[in-house]
Amino acid sequence: MTPHETNSITPHIVSAPPSTAPALMKAVVFDTPGDPSVLRLTDVATPARVGSEVLVKVSAAGINPIDAKTRSGAGVSIAIPFYPTVIGRDFCGIVVESPYDGHPLKPGDEVYGVSAAPRTFGSYAQYVAVPSLQVARKPRRLTPVEAAAVPTAALTAWGVVVDLAKAHEGQRMLIHAGAGGVGHLAVQLAVYFGARVIATTSGNNVSWLRGLGAEEVIDYTTTRFEERVSDVDVVIDLVGNVHDHTGTRSLSVLRHGGLIISVPTGGWPGLAAEAEDAGVRWSGYSVSPDAACLAIISRLIDSGDLHVHVAEIFPLDEAAEAHALLERGHTRGKIVLEVP
Repeated sequence: MTPHETNSITPHIVSAPPSTAPALMKAVVFDTPGDPSVLRLTDVATPARVGSEVLVKVSAAGINPIDAKTRSGAGVSIAIPFYPTVIGRDFCGIVVESPYDGHPLKPGDEVYGVSAAPRTFGSYAQYVAVPSLQVARKPRRLTPVEAAAVPTAALTAWGVVVDLAKAHEGQRMLIHAGAGGVGHLAVQLAVYFGARVIATTSGNNVSWLRGLGAEEVIDYTTTRFEERVSDVDVVIDLVGNVHDHTGTRSLSVLRHGGLIISVPTGGWPGLAAEAEDAGVRWSGYSVSPDAACLAIISRLIDSGDLHVHVAEIFPLDEAAEAHALLERGHTRGKIVLEVP
């Protein structure tokens, strides 16, 4: 099916005002799951805004591990309705069309948010149509590239640190992969709410994480964390059990009745049984795009209490190179695509 053919089945609202968006846009697509080389830049039909959606002209698109997993045939690829498809969750851009005249988000507003990919075309494109409840105004102090790095990582960090772990004064929290996209935001949020944070990372990020507020930082390349840590209240596992049994080893450092939260999809199939045998509580986590929570995150960023780090910026036509870098691991912060 060609991009033009996919547009022929896209619903349109006859009463909608004429759009300033072009009929075609540049987007990164793939025709079949595979390694990063399957990603290619081409022309596709610009999505039509329907119902409560906003149409956003994308300035930058953040890259997340779930994007790479979905591109490879794992992740949420089961929900892709047709090929070629456009992936990408995070974006920052400018509203082109709103649902109605009095809507809080108006044409010209700078916004950021999370797309509905893969059920609809994602954010590796010049335009994206998104449910308005998944979009918030961009933090004022961030550039579009920096803002595009925030939504999924920050919402995930908020979900595990605040909603599940209920971070509070004096709580001891171990965060694995503390320098990653989610990790460096989780460290800051946990510290903001009063938790005493221990983070694991590779050696070149140790001092950086201390600067973000971590009380103790362990270089996992030289030290086994279970030899240094014990009796923690919460473990936030952003690695999974696929690398050096990080998850299983974490169970031994939790206090009885403590909580382990494992975030990577499919990263620890035996989590429930192992946690119960160890006498601790457990949970997985899936992020929920939420404009209200994004608005809180924007305020924390604008007040200087939360900072996002962008490691690398790639042009849209180098999405394959960006995915290859992500999959090599050890990235500090986030990788972002700049959209022309």
